Formats: sequence, structure tokens, C-alpha cells
Amino acid sequence: MPRIALFPGSFDPFTMGHLNTVERAALMFDKVIIGVFTNTSKKSLFRADEKEQMIREATKHLPNVEVFQQERKLTVDTARSLGANFLIRGIRNTQDYEYEKNIALMNRQLASTIDTVFLLADEKYGHISSSILKEILSFGGDVSDYLPDSVNQALRNRGLTHEG
Repeated sequence: MPRIALFPGSFDPFTMGHLNTVERAALMFDKVIIGVFTNTSKKSLFRADEKEQMIREATKHLPNVEVFQQERKLTVDTARSLGANFLIRGIRNTQDYEYEKNIALMNRQLASTIDTVFLLADEKYGHISSSILKEILSFGGDVSDYLPDSVNQALRNRGLTHEG
């Protein structure tokens, strides 16, 4: 049975920390599917189709990685429909762990055949999040070191970041 993992998130924007998690997961699983989900509680910088395209570009060097959009469906239901038996979650700190642990336990109740795998963030990315980067951007700060080129280009095209 192939080891297929779903890495769900809103990815707004997709960061170098996200990319690092995907690169590491791609070494562990036969296929990694990045699911661009809609987080209704957050205001997005990008539409889902824009995020999907940027992530495709950032991960094109990973032959066993796919990207797709999913709106308004439970993560475990999406995982089942994709044949994924694992969910990937990046953990930066103890707060992330506590939050993600509860979601993983609930997902396990909803779908007992799907396991959640936590990947500890690389030390150089452990302090960044999409929310923090959006806050820095809102004040004109430079976040280019924390984003893949495709995301930086999209932000530049909108006049939201420095030319770097």
C-alpha cells in the first residue's frame, strides 16, 4: 500500500517553513498532496487558485508532490477521497503542539485509519507564520527571506513587498 500524505492548510502565504515541511515529508511518503483549504476565520491575501499556482511553482522540484484546492469539506473526508492515510502537520512550538494535538485526536475519532504525523519546524523557520508575515507586510516590512520566489513575485506584482 502506498504511503500517501495530505498536508492541509490555508497557506496564505505559503512560507519557506511550509516548503521545508513539504520537502521533508516528500522524503518520507510515496506521495504528498498539498491541500489548499479555505480558512473562513482569516482574511486572505490570495485567492485559492492563486495559492495553488504559487505552491505548484515552489514545489515543482519535488516529483512526488501534488497540489489541489478544497473548500468546505472535512480534512479527513478529503484525505479519504484522495486515498491518503496520513495527515502532515508542522509544529513550531508547544502552542502549536497543543492546538494540533486536539485536532489530531478529533480526526482520529472521525477517521481511525488516518494518522497525523507531526514534523517539528526547522530551527530557522520556527518563529515564522503566515499571520506574522502578513502583519509585517501591512507595515511595509520585508519578508522576502521567508517566502519562496513564486510567492515573493506575486506579492511584488501587487506592490505588497520590496523588490528584494
